[in-house]
This record gives sequence, C-alpha cells and structure tokens, in this order.
Amino acid sequence: MTEFNYDTIVPGFDRDAVVSNMKQQLSDFRYSHCLRVEKGARGLAAENNIDVERAGLAGLLHDYAKERPDDEFIGVIKEKNLNKDLLKYNNAIWHGIVGAEIIKDELHVYDEDVLNAIRRHTVGSIKMTGVDKCVFIADFIEPARDFPGIDEARKYAEQSLNSGVAFELKHSIAHLIDKNRQIYPATFESYNYWINKGEL
Repeated sequence: MTEFNYDTIVPGFDRDAVVSNMKQQLSDFRYSHCLRVEKGARGLAAENNIDVERAGLAGLLHDYAKERPDDEFIGVIKEKNLNKDLLKYNNAIWHGIVGAEIIKDELHVYDEDVLNAIRRHTVGSIKMTGVDKCVFIADFIEPARDFPGIDEARKYAEQSLNSGVAFELKHSIAHLIDKNRQIYPATFESYNYWINKGEL
C-alpha cells in the first residue's frame, strides 16, 4: 500500500490496482520509469509549491499508453476526431496526446490538469502549467536517465522550472535535428516561448 492514492482527484481511483495493471502491460523498464517519474514530479511540485497530487498522478500515468500498437493510436485519432495532422507522426507524439484519451476511457481520469500534463509531456506547450512543467522535467531527468547533457539538465531544473523546461526543449530539438527526425510544430512553438522564460 502507498501513502497516496489520488482518489481526491479521481473518485474511487485505486492506485495499487492501476499500478498492478501497469506492471502487467508494460515492460519492466517502462513500469519502473513511470514510478520514478511519479516520485520525481511529486518532489518538484513540493519544492515549487505546485499541486503535488496532480503532478504525481500525471507522472505515474504519463507513459501508460507508451507501448500500445500504432494501430490502436491511429484508431483513437480517427474515432475521437483528433487533429488529423497527428497521423503524420508516431508513438513519440501519440503516447502523450492520444494516450490521454486512452487514459480517460480506461481509467476514468477526467481531470484536465492531469490530462494536459500527460498530453504535453513530450511536445511541451506555450500554456504549460506548474503541473505540466513538473511532469515534463521529471520525465527528462529521472534517476535512470544517462545521456550527454543530463547533468546540465538537472542543474537547470534545480535552478527553476522555467529553466528546466527551456533546456529540455533546446536539447530535444537539437537531438531530433541531429537524427533527421520530424519535429512536432508545438515543440518549436514551445521552444520559442520558453527559451525567453528560462535563464540558460
């Protein structure tokens, strides 16, 4: 049993049952990653006087749909009449934006603060809230992450949430360009906005 259960946000929400389900449907790495991001998002929220429960729940669920097949995401995009431009992208974008719809349907989470943090955790947004930022950053700097720039990312996250967001967007765009990958338009928009808010 955990000391937190999120039923004040989602009436009847049983974290232990959801976590057990996630353990069955996700790889060991992805499952453990979700728990680490939950803990990290809660910590960042507590340090910055942001809603700890919403940050924690969004952190826990941010990759809930990450390992679903492409056909499922495509079906949800069409069934829910989501932006057709999403069909030009892939799991890297879908698991947040489309994954939020799957979470609504399967877990009955309807809190928009939580759902938006899940939608935005890969692409960012010019409208990112404190909860969004906590999940966005916690996902990027969680303890198992090890890549060139991770120490700098953690330093900026400690400096301020805005700096952490700005650095992550800058780093992610540079990585995508280096790999010759498409960049989701909202990510460019987010970078242009937050690079002026963070002190890099």
